[in-house]
Amino acid sequence: MGTEIYIISGFLGVGKTTLIQKMLKEAFQGEKVVLIENDFGEISVDAALLKSGGVEVKEISAGCICCSLSGDFVKALKDLLLRFHPDKIIIEPSGVGKLSDVMKACSDPRIVLHAKVKGKITVVDVKRCQMHLDNFGEFFEDQIRNADVVVFSRSESFPAKLGDGEKIVKKLNPQGRVLTKPWAQINTAELLNPQRQQHRLPGRCRHGHDEHNHDHRDHHSHDHNHHDHDHDHAHHSHDHAADCSHQEGCEHNSRAEDVFDTVTIRTKRVFDTEELKAKVVKMEDSAKGTILRAKGIVRGPKGYLNLQYLPGDIRITGCHARGDMLCIIGRNLNRQELCAIFSGE
Repeated sequence: MGTEIYIISGFLGVGKTTLIQKMLKEAFQGEKVVLIENDFGEISVDAALLKSGGVEVKEISAGCICCSLSGDFVKALKDLLLRFHPDKIIIEPSGVGKLSDVMKACSDPRIVLHAKVKGKITVVDVKRCQMHLDNFGEFFEDQIRNADVVVFSRSESFPAKLGDGEKIVKKLNPQGRVLTKPWAQINTAELLNPQRQQHRLPGRCRHGHDEHNHDHRDHHSHDHNHHDHDHDHAHHSHDHAADCSHQEGCEHNSRAEDVFDTVTIRTKRVFDTEELKAKVVKMEDSAKGTILRAKGIVRGPKGYLNLQYLPGDIRITGCHARGDMLCIIGRNLNRQELCAIFSGE
């Protein structure tokens, strides 16, 4: 039996890494799992956090995956398959990556001999669902249209937004399964075997004609009209972005590099929680451009601090991973200004 591949997609800061940690703990314990992790930027904060939990992580950083894929990504994936012979591979594309690009990448003949995509899961922040659709439609819509399962994050905190969020998702992907309940109540089987779970729930699946007859074609997908993409899969490798326009078969319309800026800051400074929070507030209030996401690991008085920022939401917690790095993603960012705020390089 070949390796099973799971793609965990979703926009910036929606909780992909948290969902992966849930899957590792509840569904994949005792199995050999490799994570292919990609951050949009020079450093991978999520990879550092997952490595601290003992997961084998292969980082592929910065670029246009559907282009560099023809070389770097596919080669890296094949090397992982042959080197580790894992039971499972989890691919977490960048939050500004397209799920369709990942899917195309994994259809490479060198990959399908050894592995098969078993699940395409997209995480959607119920609080910011409409905002993401309005401002980043091309990326956001692609992640939803190509998913087997769409799972809402923060549903327990913003239950009043679930109705509108589910309408948006169902309009883009009427055949996908949508999970709206709090994550503590989600059985990982609902994520990994959506079709099987839906067949056990009478009335849950509202398209009762041919969709129920596709087991023999693609038993892992809940029929997104992608049966010809059984092994499709993409990731974001940012090393060869400049070559994108010269690559044959690069069909996507916009590249993340053309739409979003990323500023990577390294700092040796020791922050306490309140000081770090004050600097993030200063960044939010006065920094030029539009800041969509910031995350990082920095030194604290008694260890290391993990910063996770979305507009209006600052979370700072202690962590076991070590680091001296911050990554800020947005539009029209001023690197010099941001480095000055965080006393970084």
